[in-house]
Amino acid sequence: MIRSARLLPTPVPALVPLLRRLRSLMAAGIALCSAPLCAHDLWIEPGTFTPRMGQVVSVGLRVGQNLDGERLPLIPSLVNQFIVQDAAERRPVAGRPGADPAGLLRVARPGLHVVGYHSHPSRVALAADTFNAYLAEEGLEAIADVRASRHESGTVARELYARCAKSLLLAGPPSEAQRDQALGFPLELVAERNPYATRAGQGFPVRLSFAQQPLAGALVVAMNNLHPSAGQSARTDANGRVRFTLRPGGIWLVKAVHMVAAAPGTDADWASYWASLTFEVRAADDLPQR
Repeated sequence: MIRSARLLPTPVPALVPLLRRLRSLMAAGIALCSAPLCAHDLWIEPGTFTPRMGQVVSVGLRVGQNLDGERLPLIPSLVNQFIVQDAAERRPVAGRPGADPAGLLRVARPGLHVVGYHSHPSRVALAADTFNAYLAEEGLEAIADVRASRHESGTVARELYARCAKSLLLAGPPSEAQRDQALGFPLELVAERNPYATRAGQGFPVRLSFAQQPLAGALVVAMNNLHPSAGQSARTDANGRVRFTLRPGGIWLVKAVHMVAAAPGTDADWASYWASLTFEVRAADDLPQR
């Protein structure tokens, strides 16, 4: 299994300033994770969602809310997997340490390309009020109930969190036969219809899985960057499915968070997994016809 991005070589004279930059980035990341911003989403934002054949596409990582976020460079120590899957193969996304955009990929064949970023867990300790608000916002009431039953609602929460981000790119004309593919991430959103072949008013089904099993009762949110305040949300059914109606225009982000008790020996109370899926929905006459 491919575990990380394919790191491009860096010229030796550039190593010293690069290492300094990486140290500052890591320090900034630690500072960020001591604040409520740790509850923000991470998503993939490519340079284009509809590349030409042979085109090199930048793969940006963003951290923020409502599709408004800061740029995250490639920090190798955070990367578990950074990959792209097309109809024929899975390969690493190339990138240099500290680079922004975080990665680059070349479109080698037509069809849907599934780009995925899975991070190693990061550690954070959140004040009780911050953690309780975050549980409410992300639909994690079951965790709040457990904390209340243990009389822990007023205590600091120690958390390990991992990111499981995906993005769908289309090269060439769309067809309903083109499908999203599961990458095997711990928490994963899979589109069950090609968003680039979805007609206006047609339902858009999405499946959520945890540890490769359907996850029932989880809150899933879909939002559009042109209308961020008009988000849609639904709880997954017994088969881990939800259905949204997508309006044409702009970038869509579908997201979900799942939390479980942290494993013994991790020096944490909870482990959370943050899944996201991005794609673009264009009007039919704006899609590639090559």
